[in-house]
Amino acid sequence: MTHDTHTLVHICTLAEWLSARQTGEYRAPSLNEVGFIHLSAPEQAHLPANRLFAGRRDLVLLRLDPARLGAPVKWEPGVPTDPESMLFPHLYGPLPTGAVVAVEEFQPGPDGSFAPLAD
Repeated sequence: MTHDTHTLVHICTLAEWLSARQTGEYRAPSLNEVGFIHLSAPEQAHLPANRLFAGRRDLVLLRLDPARLGAPVKWEPGVPTDPESMLFPHLYGPLPTGAVVAVEEFQPGPDGSFAPLAD
């Protein structure tokens, strides 16, 4: 898989995004738990969405400019059920709100699952 370096995405709740806008940065719980924030290439976003957020209707998709992240991004394996060669971007630091270039409502389909992004 080639890595799209023009856009990365992150899924969070609308409440988390609104809170991050107040502080200027987003700190996902994973930053304290495993040392990084899970990101995705746009074509991968449905995979973690379905694992972690199936049926949730309070989500937004943050589109990110990697050049504005201000912390290292490493492409690393996901979970064992992902294709063996698939790597996901992990942000090793807080996500600055200035790196967010677009915020989109992120809704599952009627069955509660997320489809691949259309772009």
